[in-house]
Order: sequence, then structure tokens, then C-alpha cells
Amino acid sequence: MTDSDPKDDLRRYLQTAREALVWKLDGLSEYDVRRPMTPTGTNLLGLVKHLAGVELGYFGETFGRKFPEPLPWYDTMDDNPGVDFWAAEDESRDDIVGLYRRVWAFADETIEPNPLDAPGEVPWWPPERREVTLHRVLVHVIAEIDRHAGHADIIRELIDGGAGLRADASNLPDQDADTWAEYREKLEKVARAAGPARS
Repeated sequence: MTDSDPKDDLRRYLQTAREALVWKLDGLSEYDVRRPMTPTGTNLLGLVKHLAGVELGYFGETFGRKFPEPLPWYDTMDDNPGVDFWAAEDESRDDIVGLYRRVWAFADETIEPNPLDAPGEVPWWPPERREVTLHRVLVHVIAEIDRHAGHADIIRELIDGGAGLRADASNLPDQDADTWAEYREKLEKVARAAGPARS
């Protein structure tokens, strides 16, 4: 086994999660990237916008840095819950994805020069938990991005059947649509045999 640098490992997982999320928008229309696919309105472009705000907060404010661009929606999130989970009509996919990529660079400017034990303070956490390290923030943000990338996996599959881990590695068995349909029907039968649906 080769030695690895913990910070390099965390940065690699962070970037992989970022790219997996953004990839889920590829090839879709403006409508489909905005389309609310759950009763709570979850949509692909909104997930990207939300995570831009997440990274801004955790790698910016937590470490005493301010993002150089004005983001009116970001400054009103306390008064407008959920404003970061959808894109307004005048915010295109290119706008939101471009913003997220600029946020990556901003976040990386916090991560790169600092050691993992660099201290920060998360002002929106309870006082007894506010003091953090860069290490803890990296783990927290990676977990949050991966959680939302999982949401994006399901949303994309509901939109057009697109599924998989990355463009170059689906991480799924190579099966045709008929085989997947048979598999799904098998699971449906097993579920129904296990007990009635909740009414």
C-alpha cells in the first residue's frame, strides 16, 4: 500500500463529488434542469445553486473570507428560505454552473494554503460546536455534496433514465432497457409479496 496525503485525499474526493453533481445536468434542456421532480421541489439546477452557497459559507465566512462577487439571493437566504434551491428565470444554467465553478476556485484558495488543523468558526452552528478545523469542514462539505449528488442521480434517472457514477464509469451493470424493466418488475413483485402498500 502506498502512502497518501490526507489533505490530497480529501481534495480529490471533494472535486470528484463536485464534478459528479454538475455532470448530471449534461445534455438536458433548461426546463429539465429546473423541473421540480419531488413534492418538495427538488431540481438539478437548484442543487448546484445550493451547493455553491454551501461552499461559499464553509470555505469563505467560516475562515474569514468574502466572495468577491455580489450574490443578492445569498444575502437574503435568512428571509427567503429555499431561495438557494431553485434558479430564477434570469439565472441560466451557464450562470449557475459558472458561479459554482468560480466558487470551487474560491474554496480551493482557502483549502490549498492552510493545514488541515487550521481553525475556523461556523457562525450558523450552535455556539458549542462553532469552532472547527479545515479538516472537519472538508469532511462536512464532501458529505453534503455527495448527499445532494445522490439526489441528483435519482432526479436525472426520473427525467430521462440517465444513471451512473461518472461519464466514464457508470458503476452499473451493462444491461439493455428490457433487462432493466424485467429487473424492476421482479423487485415490484417482491415488494408486493412482502406486504401491502401504505395507504
